[in-house]
Amino acid sequence: MMDVESAIRTRRTHKAYGDEPVDEATLRELFDLARWAPNHHLTNPWRFRVLGPAALERLMAAADADKPGSGTKLCRAPTLVVVSAILTDDETEREEDLLAAGCAAYVLLLGAHARGLANYWRTPAVLRTEQGREALRLGPDEHPIGLIHLGPRRQEQPPPERAPVDAIAVWLD
Repeated sequence: MMDVESAIRTRRTHKAYGDEPVDEATLRELFDLARWAPNHHLTNPWRFRVLGPAALERLMAAADADKPGSGTKLCRAPTLVVVSAILTDDETEREEDLLAAGCAAYVLLLGAHARGLANYWRTPAVLRTEQGREALRLGPDEHPIGLIHLGPRRQEQPPPERAPVDAIAVWLD
């Protein structure tokens, strides 16, 4: 297993994958790892949905209904996981839980990368449509965080440019 700093610095977004789906045991390991994301009040707001063929077909139809042709982008990877957050009526807790679920999604990406899997976090427009929500069976109290593409790596990705630390950090008096 790679160390955390290496995982953070070498994880890349991949848009081309091998055909082999990620096995259930590996997915369970990744979800177990993701549930250790920081979460104030330990509400465990994250939810993970692994899309099977029927769910993918429903989501593709919803995507194409919203924007014709966009459903094909959902077929890039052999395994798709929708990450969502269960949200409460409390505004502060909603914000904390939404951010915690985002952290859980990132933990899932890092864990997948550490296991040699290519990955890609997308937030396609279909996740914000009623038809897309229905396709994924999201409850009224759930907010979709993203669609995680997972699968075998087919190619290496070069590191993207990043802003220097001095451009993003400020030391306050």
